[in-house]
Amino acid sequence: MKITAVEIYRLRIPMEPFVIATGTMDYAQNTFIRVQTDSGFYGVGECSAFPMIVGETQDTCVVVARDFARLWKGKDALSIAERMSELNLYIAGNATIKSAFDMALHDLAAKHAGLPLYKFLGGERKEIITDITLGIDEPEVMAMKARALKEGGAEALKVKLGKKPKDDVVRVREIRKAVGFDIPVRIDANQGWTFEEALEALNGLEPFKIQFCEQPMRAYNDHLLSDLRSRTIVPIMADESVYSYRDAERLCRQDACDYINIKFSKSTGIAEALRIQAVAAEYQVPCMIGGMLESRLALAAKVHFAYAAPNVKFYDLDTCMVGHLADPVVGGVHYRGYHVSVSEDIGIGADMKPEFLAQCEQWVI
Repeated sequence: MKITAVEIYRLRIPMEPFVIATGTMDYAQNTFIRVQTDSGFYGVGECSAFPMIVGETQDTCVVVARDFARLWKGKDALSIAERMSELNLYIAGNATIKSAFDMALHDLAAKHAGLPLYKFLGGERKEIITDITLGIDEPEVMAMKARALKEGGAEALKVKLGKKPKDDVVRVREIRKAVGFDIPVRIDANQGWTFEEALEALNGLEPFKIQFCEQPMRAYNDHLLSDLRSRTIVPIMADESVYSYRDAERLCRQDACDYINIKFSKSTGIAEALRIQAVAAEYQVPCMIGGMLESRLALAAKVHFAYAAPNVKFYDLDTCMVGHLADPVVGGVHYRGYHVSVSEDIGIGADMKPEFLAQCEQWVI
């Protein structure tokens, strides 16, 4: 199956402003690709640039994507490891745009096999319930939103923090007042605290039954994670500290985290994500599948991955639910309340609406 062309689209999905510790996003700056082949099949891939986390912008993604397309033209789409190795040799980092190409190859391979992607990966269906994320705001506003989400059927809340510890404790205190203690509350500091601030915040949050805290400190403070973990009862989930299976092995070996958050935008895609969850399983460290601001297309690929990844126990698959004001996807992930599933269509089972793509800046290589 030879690659004949790659279509690259700059997606701008408008959204309500979403605030985390490192910045505000007012649109999802995603990149969509189609890898065309001589077989009649094409593979789809999508990534969501989050520059303050991964260091890539939408501009870097579309520029590097054009280079990748030239590199792959005329080559075998079914040799996934070989194709991804070429991208890694061509340029270091750039995990976000690499993940879109990885996704497209997996979509093609599953279509060629006549299987839904999760079956191609050897997985099986399981119940998946996503959390729903609250961006940073005033405590009273966050509490009001949390109450509305719970009344609307939410089964787990993910609360963005990472500001001043005392203010963050007040935010969670008000949320717990609003929703009670019978719904899981996870917090995500997005690297916003220093070690001292993390210790103050987590100790202050201990009475509020926190399921876990994602990435309390900058990744360059990984050497302090074990100490932090020993001084709080709040479990620690590594996120920005884990890009590869080697990162996962390092942190697990150091007893530095209780859980690991896997994101395609950090891991270069499905293949590396499967390796991360497998390494974590060896150390009995459960994982979560999360994301940036992807549409229902990339989210469908994540559900397929979760079906095939037995060590993925938590699900943060709400990225299109946190303020997207447009839905450009045909097929894709399906939501029944906060219960998430995909169809039995071959491949990922998703594509972009032609009328939406017609409005996007595009390149064909």
